[in-house]
Formats: sequence, structure tokens, C-alpha cells
Amino acid sequence: MQLQQAINNVFVQLASTLQQLSAEEYTQTCRSLHGNTIGQHVRHIIELFQCLENGYENGLVNYEKRKRDKIIETDKQLATDLLKSINDKLARNNKSLRLEAFYDEHVTEPVVIDTNYFREVAYNLEHTIHHMALIRIGVSEVSSIHLPDDFGVASSTVKFRKQCAQ
Repeated sequence: MQLQQAINNVFVQLASTLQQLSAEEYTQTCRSLHGNTIGQHVRHIIELFQCLENGYENGLVNYEKRKRDKIIETDKQLATDLLKSINDKLARNNKSLRLEAFYDEHVTEPVVIDTNYFREVAYNLEHTIHHMALIRIGVSEVSSIHLPDDFGVASSTVKFRKQCAQ
């Protein structure tokens, strides 16, 4: 699946970044992220993919029912291992799914939307890139490591920038 290669590319960037950060930097609150940590953003990325993986068999995905596992946001090696594990499991057949969400805290019945596995993988890829852009901001606050220019940048933007540079 072409999407799996794109996800692998961003996961490799993210894992490389995690390896360069100290444990303290990974868990340090960032003023520019409203008191959140890089680890919290990484956990969020991982848990959305886990929700998709968990919902694949029964055909129902609900991203709101993620675990919010504090260990992922404090253990960067675990996070790195989970990124690899997720990527290894992405090569699944496309199939119809239902996405369940509330979208409003005052509503008691969920909205159920027809979707499919490949569409949700694509959503998670875009979601990952968005959070990597936030992680870039956090890294610049807590660390002096250098990130690739395209870290947290959508592939369409990278292509556009390359065209403009020519």
C-alpha cells in the first residue's frame, strides 16, 4: 500500500527525533504547546492508529475511546517500538468501516459515518503530520536538535516548495 510507505517515512522521522531527545525533553511541558509535552503528542498519534487497528476486525472505529496511556507519553523507547509495530501492521486489505464519534459533549447518541480502512489510514497520516508540526514547535522550545526541513510538513507542501525553488 502506497500509504504505508508514506507513513513509514514520517514514522522514521519521528522515531529519529525521539532518539535524539533526552527523556527529560520528551516529558518537559512546553509553554508553546499550552503546557503539553512532546510525549503527549506522540501518544496521541500512536493511540489513533491503535484505535483504527482495534476497530478493523469488528468494523467500528471510535477515536474517542483511546486509552490515553501515560506510559507512552513518558517512555520514548516504548513510543518508538509502538511506531514500528503500527507500521508493520498497516498492510491490511481495504474494507468498509463505520466511524463512531460524538463531536459534541452534550449529545448522548454518536454520529456514525460510513468510511473505509484506507480512508482512515490516510486520515491518520494527515493527523500525524499535523501533530509533528506541533512537535516541531515543542522541540524548538526544549532542545537544540536539528529537524529535517520537511518534518511536520505535508507532502503536497514539500512538492510545492520544490517547484517554487526551481
